[in-house]
Amino acid sequence: MKRNPVLILVLCVCAVLQGVLHAFSIFPQWERDYSPGKGNVVQQLAPDQIFLSLFGFREFLAGILWVRADGFFDEGNYDAVLPIIRLCTLLDPKQIDVYATGMWHIGYNFTDEEQRSDRRYIPSALALGKEGAKNNPNTYEMFFETGWLWYHKVQDDFPKAVTWFEEAQRRNDIQPARRNLLVWAYQRAGEQQKSLNLLFSLYERAKERFDKNDAEYSNRQNRDTIEGNLDTMLVRMAQRGWFAQNTPEGKAGNWYATGAYDTKPPFDVGFSVKATVVEPKVIKLEGTWNVLPVGTRIKVILKDKDYPRGVPAGMDWDADNAVNLDPPKDITYMQDELYVRNRRFNKKVDMSRDPGMYPFTKQEYVLEFYYNPRIAPPHIQDKFGFDGSGMTDKNFLNTSIRQGERVIYASFPLTRDMIWRRGKWADKVPSIKTANYIETGKTSQTGQDDVLIDVPALRGK
Repeated sequence: MKRNPVLILVLCVCAVLQGVLHAFSIFPQWERDYSPGKGNVVQQLAPDQIFLSLFGFREFLAGILWVRADGFFDEGNYDAVLPIIRLCTLLDPKQIDVYATGMWHIGYNFTDEEQRSDRRYIPSALALGKEGAKNNPNTYEMFFETGWLWYHKVQDDFPKAVTWFEEAQRRNDIQPARRNLLVWAYQRAGEQQKSLNLLFSLYERAKERFDKNDAEYSNRQNRDTIEGNLDTMLVRMAQRGWFAQNTPEGKAGNWYATGAYDTKPPFDVGFSVKATVVEPKVIKLEGTWNVLPVGTRIKVILKDKDYPRGVPAGMDWDADNAVNLDPPKDITYMQDELYVRNRRFNKKVDMSRDPGMYPFTKQEYVLEFYYNPRIAPPHIQDKFGFDGSGMTDKNFLNTSIRQGERVIYASFPLTRDMIWRRGKWADKVPSIKTANYIETGKTSQTGQDDVLIDVPALRGK
């Protein structure tokens, strides 16, 4: 058989090109996205999906599935979206929109009849954010989205929000307006000096952008907004006593003795509460909060006494690294807010229509009430201070459950029979209350319905 030298040469060139392509493109991508311990994609895909991915159909298939997910969103069929979200992130780990939408969907969309979100899903949402950031380290987006979930939804461990927002700041593609959120995260984490320093830095950056292009409206708006926030921040740090507190004398404990600060004297919030199981899995919560201006929201939590990784008024939200879209169905975690009007709150929490979200399978539960001034609105913080130095309560002030923070905390035990109104509680109404709770038999301190709301100033005359 006669050999064709041209064909042999072509085959040799193809072999060399294949080797170069494998060394500099195919193998690095395989090692980054497919090798065990890296992207972990192959371990979680079916054989037919692996076959498609090897032939370059991975992104194409993920795009088709994500289009299908839009239909489920429109129909409100949220359960059907979860596996599609997971499959899309496995097929295409660079699809940031899927990660971001998936976090929002898992963290916010699963709610009960009263629009309370299912807190059991938050660890999975955070785990999805961590995975998205790991797979997309060169852009700010997943770092910012994960930080936002800590800041807005969890609203508890604010140093975690700071960590993620700081990582987002290190990426050059972050939008100018999104840099500003780290300022408020620093404040909630108790880092007022860092918050102030960042405001100065952001102002210089915004001013420089405006000076280069003063015809761009967004440049002017961003500069003016940051300048206004900076002025307000300086005034509040002075009036709330922060500057005095952080002088050498103030750090020695003498700052509060001198100076007419808005946080003096500490204001007793006068918290009290009564909880009554009026029907099976329906609890009426009544109580007092001696703060007249509106804006107070007291967190109430009902959860298993042995809730996994539970802490007072919360849990260890960041314990999961694996994305688990099907949290345990035998645990209960209810969280809501008690809105105060005219120094009282009165709310009925109905969990009877959502047995999947509130199974109440355990024998013992804990009912918790929690208030942290770090998430209070500014007009409340003007009296309470950044750290609660202007707030007290002779019964329920707590300085131990959150390190370095002054919070209001109270907890009470409940049993399954009390919640279900069974056993000895079938004909007896379960009710618990604090020792300082005063029965009024009225819906407000004035004896009238809470239609009119008094809005005086918190500051002294």
